[in-house]
Amino acid sequence: MYNDWIKIGDFVIHGYGIMIGLAFLTAVIVSMYRAKKLGLKQDAILDLALWAVLSGFLGAKLLYVIVEWKHFIKDPMAVLGSEGFVVYGGIVVGVTVGILYCKWKKLVVMDYFNMVMPQIALAQGIGRLGCFFAGCCYGGKTDSPLGIVFPAGSIAPSGVKLWPTQLIMSAGDILIAVVLYVLGRNKKISEHVGALYLVLYGVGRFLIEFLRNDVRGSVGALSTSQFISVFIVLAGVGLLFRKKINFKKE
Repeated sequence: MYNDWIKIGDFVIHGYGIMIGLAFLTAVIVSMYRAKKLGLKQDAILDLALWAVLSGFLGAKLLYVIVEWKHFIKDPMAVLGSEGFVVYGGIVVGVTVGILYCKWKKLVVMDYFNMVMPQIALAQGIGRLGCFFAGCCYGGKTDSPLGIVFPAGSIAPSGVKLWPTQLIMSAGDILIAVVLYVLGRNKKISEHVGALYLVLYGVGRFLIEFLRNDVRGSVGALSTSQFISVFIVLAGVGLLFRKKINFKKE
């Protein structure tokens, strides 16, 4: 809601950037710890983190450019220089690059995929707080007591009550992370943690889109993210059905 956290003359450090940085560091630190605990290569985690964050950043910005194509044509630098990103672009490209890295290093893809996805959910939960401070990804107008009013200067419309979609998404992502951590304690279910992430996040993202009111493109009657969510959920379900989940405790 208040994005200018640190000002030194004309130099400004935004809360959005700080939360994204914190999200990245948290994901890397927790992933390093879990990799060691699970007998996976810690140096591979550092490499994966570097490649994933760079490719994910580019993917998220690329999809944002596609969604904002008309504005991009009129003023490319305004779109490229904004704090706008589409998370799904980052997830799809980041995961794809991660898979290619594992193939290149002859690592078991699913071992690292299942291990890292709870941290991705956690990082998303932290990063969404940055969206709240900046005012992006805002919700529609509401009379609900849950509604929040953004100040002037925010990306979100000011002076009216809006659904706190950023906070809802943050809470949802953190809840997904907790669920995945808890379920992952079962050795049988741990083999499906990555797939469960795809299903839970995809469903959650599809639903929250009904409350959002920012410009984010559309495919027919669905928003761009809802359209992608359908395929994300289908991919997760497909992975789950490759092998039956055993919910019995080990």
